Parts: sequence; structure tokens; C-alpha cells
Amino acid sequence: MNIKEKIGDKVKIIRLEKDITIEYLANISDVDRNYISDIEKGKRNVSIEILEKIVVALNSNLSIFFNDEKFK
Repeated sequence: MNIKEKIGDKVKIIRLEKDITIEYLANISDVDRNYISDIEKGKRNVSIEILEKIVVALNSNLSIFFNDEKFK
């Protein structure tokens, strides 16, 4: 699994745990829903600025996001 897929999986896992749709996440993060979908599928190189918007919208932070066995 490459880093894009790992990040996408983590975003999707957190989003689903919070029972949030991609559409709702797009609205609260101000990131296009198609872009979020592509991130979750591991198709996008996501910038740190966009990732921060998404992670904050998911009521998390980057240090918690990357503090996962998946990234070690």
C-alpha cells in the first residue's frame, strides 16, 4: 500500500466512524467532494493544507491522524 492509499484509508475510516458523508465532509471542510473521493481512493497527491482542512473538519488533528500503525 502506498502513502496515498494509506492517507485515503485513514480519512475514510475516520469519516465513517463519525457517520459523515463525503458530501457533508466537503461542505464542512471547504474541499470539493470529488477531490475527497479521489483522496479516499488513493488517487490524489493531497497537499498538507487540504489534508489539514479535512482532518480539522473531522474533529481531529494531524498528529493524531499520523499517529497510527499504518504510518509507522
